[in-house]
Amino acid sequence: MRVACFIPVYNQIEELPTVLRELRQENIPCEAVVFINNGSNDGSEKLIAESGFERVDVPVNQGVGYACIRAIEWATERGFDVLVGIAGNGKMLPSELHRVVDPIVRGEADYVTGSRFLSGGAFPNLPRFRRVSIPMVNGFVKVLTGKSVTDATCGYRAYRLDIIKRATFDWHAAWMNTYGFEYYFYAKALQDPTIRCIEVPITMRYPEKGKRYSKIKPFKGWYEMLLPWVVARFDGKGFRAPE
Repeated sequence: MRVACFIPVYNQIEELPTVLRELRQENIPCEAVVFINNGSNDGSEKLIAESGFERVDVPVNQGVGYACIRAIEWATERGFDVLVGIAGNGKMLPSELHRVVDPIVRGEADYVTGSRFLSGGAFPNLPRFRRVSIPMVNGFVKVLTGKSVTDATCGYRAYRLDIIKRATFDWHAAWMNTYGFEYYFYAKALQDPTIRCIEVPITMRYPEKGKRYSKIKPFKGWYEMLLPWVVARFDGKGFRAPE
């Protein structure tokens, strides 16, 4: 299987050098890495352009969901089989890419998400709010999907691209541009019995207390993260049967 890794970036000038350095140091299980430059204007765009990695430049920030959509388009146009995404803010370790990719390559899963809470996972400097809120989101997800997960908000994920090709929903819908796409797609995968979804232990490292750790806006951001689960439960759409 051919694997591509995408990294969405929006004004990550402080964290991006670490991401680039670690990508170069590690023997990652990916044939290509593509940065989705989501309208950066703090110098991140210059680092990406000079990095030597593939890139897609989005003139104006459309949100992480839009970056995911562009990455899927980029990967499918080039014949890749699997897409894996990590954050551009340095929270996820490139050295752990194999953890989320390998189960798919071995034929053991179709959709893999990381979990900092499984045995073998870690979450240094995890803010107290996240420590309390994530289990609540997990419970919310179980009520809506009937599936138990340990880390519903983790963005370290990989999936077979032929899944999205079977979608009966409009995965280019504008409402998915922010946080909608990731969670709606995941919710649909969890609810489909033909898609094997698993979690694997990963590390999510956070900066020391007092430093910015997220661009999620209070209230609005969390609403945009939770709404897709509700829509996915009740809109009656999903995936065509595999051929």
